[in-house]
Amino acid sequence: MKTYKYPSALTIAGFDGSGGAGIQADIKTFSALGCYATSVLTALPVQNTTGVKNIFPISYQAVSEQIDSIFDDIFPDAVKIGMVHTPELVKTIVAALQKYPKTALVFDPVMVATSGHKLIEDETVKMIIEQLFPLADVITPNMDEAAVLAEMKVETLEDMKKAGEKIMKLGCKSVLMKGGHLKSDRITSLYFAENGEIHSYEFKRFDTNNTHGSGCTLSSAIASFLARGENLIDAIKLGQDFAHQAIENGKDVKTGEGNGPLNHFYNPQKLIKNELE
Repeated sequence: MKTYKYPSALTIAGFDGSGGAGIQADIKTFSALGCYATSVLTALPVQNTTGVKNIFPISYQAVSEQIDSIFDDIFPDAVKIGMVHTPELVKTIVAALQKYPKTALVFDPVMVATSGHKLIEDETVKMIIEQLFPLADVITPNMDEAAVLAEMKVETLEDMKKAGEKIMKLGCKSVLMKGGHLKSDRITSLYFAENGEIHSYEFKRFDTNNTHGSGCTLSSAIASFLARGENLIDAIKLGQDFAHQAIENGKDVKTGEGNGPLNHFYNPQKLIKNELE
């Protein structure tokens, strides 16, 4: 009898009990896009749609052993990494991943809160650039995170272009810079490819607060399409289409008293191939 293998994707990220971001958003995205979802917990925030109340750490040994446990049994076809908030956590994740054959890797460098406050220290940023950037096939900073990495203000489309060129020189293979903070009725994202090409994507902006977890969703959608065998440029395009449509289909839904989540299960089947391979 013929057997099949699910495309599998692993998220290494923090918890969100309200279900909108972090590991929960990643698992929803993987599942919606036909991947088998596995996860490694890096931190336990206490949060809901109105914000983070507290954060309980997970031991570095536990993070390392979780990664080993997944790779030894359900080797992922793609990996997504979310916020890594200490130098020790960066070292732990890199050391664990380097023990295994290379798999597609998407890194969402969460560095700045919605309020504008920087979430990680300079030493962690330095460690991320030195150790995580070389492993990632693509990093997905927003404009605030790009400003931290490029050490410049990023407020306009021209700023985005200059910052992207600077970030590419830091040693990463490619960069998808999200332009959600642009002051316009259109959202423009720029993809800086390894071959030097720059691809531009435009999307309609929706009047909604239901964007909690949009960055997590985008990066995990790209990882999902990579796990399904798409090439990187197609995964970038399809991942953005999925995140945009998930926002559109959840923009009028009331969930909680703060920033609501996306609708990950709006029916994304038209974006994916249905057959198992």
